[in-house]
Amino acid sequence: MQVNKYLDFLNGLQPKIAAQIAKKVLALNVKPLPADSEQLSGYQGLYRVDSGEYRIIYRYFHDRDLIEVILVGKRNDDVYKRLKRLLD
Repeated sequence: MQVNKYLDFLNGLQPKIAAQIAKKVLALNVKPLPADSEQLSGYQGLYRVDSGEYRIIYRYFHDRDLIEVILVGKRNDDVYKRLKRLLD
């Protein structure tokens, strides 16, 4: 997810929710594979973690100890369909 798109997304949310998601993303920078993360089947190197009603899908580059946020969306939305469209 490009930084500008990510910031635009956060700015469109209620401040409390935006802060919650931003905090979770910052925590991923410190600990990229927290206990509540799950690797996505069918997508090598992609993981998901929940933040309240939202799901954060990210790529973890083990060799560089780096994360890249791919997609953030409501858990009840078609997050995985959006991911498939994004990566295809």
